[in-house]
Amino acid sequence: MRSYSDLFRTPEFTPLFLTSALQGAASTVGGLALGTLVYRATDSPLLSALSMFGPSLAQVLGATTLLSAADRLPPRATTTGIALAFALGTAAVALPGLPVAAIFGILFALGLVASLGGGVRWGLLNEILPRDGYLLGRSVFNMMNGLTQVAGYAAGGVLVAVVSPRVGLLTAAALYLAAAAGTRFGLTRRAPRASGRPSIARTWRTNALLWSDGPRRTVYLLLWIPNGLVVGCESLFVSYAPEHAGVLFASAAFGMLVGDVTTGRLLAPRVRTRLGVPFLLLLATPYLVFVLRPGIVVSAACAAVASVGFGSSLIQQERLMALTPDELAGHALGLHSSGMLTLQGVSAALAGSIAQLASPGAAMTAMAAASVAVTAAVTLTARVPAQVRVRVPGSRGSATGPATGPATEPATEPVTGPASEPTPGGASPGRAKPRP
Repeated sequence: MRSYSDLFRTPEFTPLFLTSALQGAASTVGGLALGTLVYRATDSPLLSALSMFGPSLAQVLGATTLLSAADRLPPRATTTGIALAFALGTAAVALPGLPVAAIFGILFALGLVASLGGGVRWGLLNEILPRDGYLLGRSVFNMMNGLTQVAGYAAGGVLVAVVSPRVGLLTAAALYLAAAAGTRFGLTRRAPRASGRPSIARTWRTNALLWSDGPRRTVYLLLWIPNGLVVGCESLFVSYAPEHAGVLFASAAFGMLVGDVTTGRLLAPRVRTRLGVPFLLLLATPYLVFVLRPGIVVSAACAAVASVGFGSSLIQQERLMALTPDELAGHALGLHSSGMLTLQGVSAALAGSIAQLASPGAAMTAMAAASVAVTAAVTLTARVPAQVRVRVPGSRGSATGPATGPATEPATEPVTGPASEPTPGGASPGRAKPRP
């Protein structure tokens, strides 16, 4: 699969793509409206940052209790239910006079529900597309996410400035409702990818299995921590420039779009495999400038250049899929999504706390410096092979996945954990025909 037209000719790709676009637009419009609403009510950078990214903290609970359901629930019904839950929750947050504590209670519940979303959606994408189409397909989703963020933050900024944050929240709820309808009527009914009932014990066993492999563990760390720390910088856009936060968010989204197009479509595989770590460094370095408290033009340019580095996530995800058997694809991608969002929530809380004590600009610089340090530490301490050949009995033969760290000799890595430990979930079902 080599072209975008091949993707959109694939059955079910288009409806999944369009409904994800609606949810992305809802998330950006609603997030900016909510952050502004809370900041106006509390005048607190910490609470504003937490209102936008704090619900991600619920992902850690979902990742340790619910994630086994990602491969064991019907994908269409699950994605429809998640979109409906967000439509109702977002509408509830828009109610006048709702206490801030109640808002955060609703957001925590939505974050718990969302812990299933990444695993189900990206597991379904992996099932819809052939193996050689996953990176191209995911890059199209990321490009769509960049475009919807640019449009969503622009529209959200207008709604917040001209009308009110509550109108922005109601608009987001309507978009979530449209996404639920599109999922219900646009996707076909299909069986879960794995057998057995979801359970907390199964979630823990599969998490431990995925985490037990050294190369896979390194990929998870590179997917979670540098990304999360930089999102901590973004969580302070509202408090850094209250009147121009939409401009900063839209600029960052544009940079992410450029990075995804470059990574998914323009870079040759041999070049792409060498850019995982440089992109992570690019993701953080421009935010070091914020210690000087630059004006809105320079700030927007820095945010755009930095966000090109989000293209590193595509490289890491391609390698993760090469290291993971098909029957665990949804769980593995759900663990990536939940871990990344959890770190984003933690980073938003940390960045907001530093901003309370110092200033938003100083906090953004500190988070960026930490991201650079973590990237360097993980890269230097991990032994990441240049190329990994994965053989999964009973699936689709072998696949070669790119590395993301320093090139060393090729190696063959196990993907099913210790020899004495069975792979959860049984055999992989047949394929019918998608930051961070």
